[in-house]
Parts: sequence; structure tokens; C-alpha cells
Amino acid sequence: MNDNPGSPLKVAVIINPISGAGRRRDVARVRAEQAAALVEKRRLNAEVFVTERPGHARELAQAGLRRGVTTFVAWGGDGTVNEVGSALVGSDATLAIVPSGSGNGLARELGVPLDPVGAFQVVFAGRSRVIDAGELDGHLFFNIAGIGLDARVAHRFAQGGLERRGFVRYLELAAREVASFTPHEYALTADDCDLKVRPLLIAIANSRQYGNGALIAPGALLDDGKLDLVVVNDMPAWRVLMHAPKLFAGTVARVRGVSITKTSRLEIASDVAVVYHVDGEPHVGGQCVSARIHARALRVMSGSASMS
Repeated sequence: MNDNPGSPLKVAVIINPISGAGRRRDVARVRAEQAAALVEKRRLNAEVFVTERPGHARELAQAGLRRGVTTFVAWGGDGTVNEVGSALVGSDATLAIVPSGSGNGLARELGVPLDPVGAFQVVFAGRSRVIDAGELDGHLFFNIAGIGLDARVAHRFAQGGLERRGFVRYLELAAREVASFTPHEYALTADDCDLKVRPLLIAIANSRQYGNGALIAPGALLDDGKLDLVVVNDMPAWRVLMHAPKLFAGTVARVRGVSITKTSRLEIASDVAVVYHVDGEPHVGGQCVSARIHARALRVMSGSASMS
């Protein structure tokens, strides 16, 4: 993590106090105190911050870069990781993750433990690697972006406030949305194909999973210079529920009506505004949006069997 062992390691821990399945009044204080204790134990040159609003994690990371911080620890869910990581793309700084969100997709892909002590062990003694970043409609993502059902669910999830969060809540919303979902038609132009589809969802994957082991793109790699375009054709709600276990078994590609293609670019056109998400954060674009890959865009810390 520190290429020059003789120089002090400058670490910024950026904590989202409202990520996760529940909200305790003292969660900000508890997380900040735990982070301070863990870095102090290692005698690191570290700063600890708590975010106050959406976008604040990105601002803190940008300010840290200007001060010469070399390692940024994002303590939160995929949205917090996205904000910090987006600020670091193109720099020499390293992103580490302490996962506390509803899905923790990127952390799981990187082999980061879900408990803070284990996650900080990766910060201190993990393996440094460089991963790609995706971009959809000008927004960077590191895990998965999507259009259709999962974007609708992301919007509903964000509107639900902070009282009910977590994976169970996400599944409840997904079940409700799939029963009433009406698909739109999209024209897709990728590296090697042109498609007109009316899908249940379109996933644009840099990694394999949404989180919690839900593998929407089982063959995706974080560092192959490609995005995995997953198109799931519209199907009745009963078929979605019947095939849901395949998502967690990593066999979704065997489902009739599912296609997966690797591409470095993608154009998506519709006759309606495109509703989408990037790493679970909801957005609304115009009637035409584009996606592309940024190869070797971000240095991250990943788990390793050899950690001591």
C-alpha cells in the first residue's frame, strides 16, 4: 500500500454514518472512534471524517488529494465507495473499503471482510491492485450500472428514507416492482452488436454482482478492460421468481431470455427519458445515453489469504 516504506502513510477515513440496515443515533461517533483507534494502533498518519450530506464524501476525497493523502478508506455502502472512488480516478491514490451498506458489491468482489476490524486489516495488509471503471451518462461506476427494473428499485429504495434499509428491504421492493413493471423499448449499439429490446432490465457490469452474492454477470472481471452487457428479456413475475435462485448460484446466463456480451462501449436510445442507476445511486438521463469503460482507472486494496 505504501511504495516507500520510509515515508509516512497519509490516510483519510471517510465515514458515512447512515449507511447500512439501520440507523443508531450514535453511529457516527462509534464508527469515528473505532476508526481512530484502529489507525492509532498502527501509528499511522491518519485523518477521520464523517459525511454530512450526499456528495460530501467526494468533496472530502478531493480535498484530501490536494493535501497529499495517499490512501482513502471509504466506510459505507456502494454509494459512498462510488463517491470516494470517483474522486480518485486518474490519481496515484488508493481506495480501501470498510463495507457497511445494504449490498457491498465491490467490497465482496475484492474479498474485503464485512466486519470493520477485518476490513481495516485489508487497509493495513491487503493486496494493491488496479481495476477498471465504467461510465454511464457521465457518471462513473465501479460495480454495476443498470436500466429497467433494477433502476426502478434503486429509485424506490432511495425514496424510502433511512428507517428501512438493508437487503431484505431491497428484495421487498424488487418483488413489488416486478409485479407491476412495464418495460420500455431500447435500441442498443455495442462493440459487436445492434439490438432492439424491450427488457426487464439491462445491467452494465464492471464486476459480477449487485451485492449479497447476487451474480448478475458471473463472467465479469474488474480488470479486463470490458463491460459485461446483460440483457434480461421481459418475463412474467412468476418466471422471475422461479429463476431468482440462479442469480445467487451464478447460473443466470443459462436462463432463457438472458444474454451477456462483453463490450467497451454502449449507446442506449429510447423514446422516453432513460431511468438508470450507477452503483445503486439513481439518475434520470435523456432519451440517449452512452456507456464506456476506463481501463486501469483506480487503485484499490483487496483481501489476500496472506494477510498477517
